[in-house]
Amino acid sequence: MQAPLYQVKAEFFRMLGHPVRIRVLELLQDGPKQVRDLLADIGTEPSSLSQQLAVLRRSGIVVSIREGSTVLYALAGTDVADLLRAARRILTVLLADREAVLEQLRAAEALADPLPAEPGATERPVAC
Repeated sequence: MQAPLYQVKAEFFRMLGHPVRIRVLELLQDGPKQVRDLLADIGTEPSSLSQQLAVLRRSGIVVSIREGSTVLYALAGTDVADLLRAARRILTVLLADREAVLEQLRAAEALADPLPAEPGATERPVAC
């Protein structure tokens, strides 16, 4: 029995749900890269990068290309780069909304807080 499409999509997004994998995909948008270049840009342990590259290869969205003794990694197609660009657009809108709410909260807090006392001024207790 074949899994429903929504379940296959959920598995796909789970596969993408690792920061190192996302960073690898972002870096590969600029073209094929060697592991040493990916390591320098990502700053993770070689074994961790190797594991994440294996997941991406098994999923079929990254391919390895052998050039002599060098192995390059590349995106299997442009669709993943399109997906990452769409994610950036979505996050830009979401985070802009959050920034607007944060500014409103800061403005409300500034109105609620009294101005700080001048240096050397003594504060009188407030009667309740």
